[in-house]
Amino acid sequence: MSKPPISDPRRTLTLRDVSEASGVSEMTVSRVLRNRGDVSETTRERVLEAARRLGYVPNKIAGALASQRVNLVAVIIPSLSNMVFPEVMTGISEVLEDTGLQPVVGVTNYSPDREESVLYEMLSWRPSGVIIAGLEHTEAAQAMLGQAGIPIVEIMDIDGTPVDSAVGISHRRAGRQMAEAIIAAGYRNIAFLGTMMPHDHRARKRLEGFEEALAKAGLTLVDREFYSGGSALLKGREMTEAVLTRSPQVDFLYYSNDMIGAGGLLYCLDKGIDVPGRVGLAGFNGVELLDGLPRKLATMDACRLKIGRVAAEIIAGKRPSGVIGGEVIELFPTLQKGDTIRA
Repeated sequence: MSKPPISDPRRTLTLRDVSEASGVSEMTVSRVLRNRGDVSETTRERVLEAARRLGYVPNKIAGALASQRVNLVAVIIPSLSNMVFPEVMTGISEVLEDTGLQPVVGVTNYSPDREESVLYEMLSWRPSGVIIAGLEHTEAAQAMLGQAGIPIVEIMDIDGTPVDSAVGISHRRAGRQMAEAIIAAGYRNIAFLGTMMPHDHRARKRLEGFEEALAKAGLTLVDREFYSGGSALLKGREMTEAVLTRSPQVDFLYYSNDMIGAGGLLYCLDKGIDVPGRVGLAGFNGVELLDGLPRKLATMDACRLKIGRVAAEIIAGKRPSGVIGGEVIELFPTLQKGDTIRA
């Protein structure tokens, strides 16, 4: 029987594949990947480059189990401080509770290189599946996911082409829907404020959809404020002050998430700015934090709990279809106008 091609996702890559790609012996490849033995720097680099290009990940449990898999599910998310992801984790844990599978979490801090490193380490333990946030990855991470030979579920986003399965919302559609609601309420001088830019691809896609809807109505953003760090109430206050000072004609502020939106709302109320009459505001995610604000911030529910549950169902083979892998499941968030968009 002929050897199946490396592109066959059902076949796990071996030392032989790296040996053939790098032109050195399997023994030398093993020494390099285990960081043992005397190997020249040139050979080492050639082997590591071949392994990276193929998406090969060494097996740290080789020979320990007949199945060559452990009952772990790798869950890779960008943040634990962001209130979005603990709810996703709750959904995952609820579904996996009676399956014998255990979620193990890795955090990337929105760094593509960090995500690649976390994925490499987790795949080396041969988990039974991977749940990973987003559809954008480095070339090496994409190769590792494609060659993993296990169910892969990319979550939170369906605006793109998944490696295997995807569960999430269309962030471009969410951005368009919010813009349409803002325009319908009579606002015309609109600004966007975003954190973790440009690494938060989902916020970027919402902005793209938002601007598409504005353009359709003959409008453009009059200002924008980006911040590369994380979300915080204080940062929301600072960004809001910067925009309203720089562009006093702004009558609506659209935030990339509820946390900075809440900070913006508190700033406006503190300064006596009429919300939503003089300035309207909206965030994204529908987090419970909003329930404790003096006014309910307009937002959209990102379906976090359900995303976690459905992703875990795919990994555990508990979907009604009975199919494991190859599914793209779109969920639909609800726009909540709250008290910060004019009726």
